[in-house]
Amino acid sequence: MRFMILTAARSGETRRLSWGEVDLAAALWTIPAERMKAGRLHRVPLAAPALAILAAVRPDCAGPSDLVFPSRAETPISDMARAMVLRGADPNGFTIHRFRSSFRGWVTEETDFPGVLAEAALAHLVGDETARAYRRGDTLEKRRHLMDA
Repeated sequence: MRFMILTAARSGETRRLSWGEVDLAAALWTIPAERMKAGRLHRVPLAAPALAILAAVRPDCAGPSDLVFPSRAETPISDMARAMVLRGADPNGFTIHRFRSSFRGWVTEETDFPGVLAEAALAHLVGDETARAYRRGDTLEKRRHLMDA
């Protein structure tokens, strides 16, 4: 869950994360379009704490299709397992989605980063179809500074 918080990613994206999606040298996680809610490839800059988590869990012989956070059965860990961990830590009802919502609120209330960067970090589609057609970049380097913060 800490990795999910540090990347502002959705639960399913982190549950199905494989080592082939991670470029440790470039500090980059590339989520394929077929695993994204909007159906578009999404690049996630990895801050030092996120990289430390990956370094701590990486087995010596990890293959590209191996899951980063597998269950005991070597399948993606379930949302229910994550929910149970949260329920044990906070019986007042903290949910996994609140992490993303908290990230968005933090960017707005506590930083000077523009909201468009927060939306890009959350992989949200912003603007109408015409505006999106003209916005070709993904602000990766600017988002790298945001995720470092």
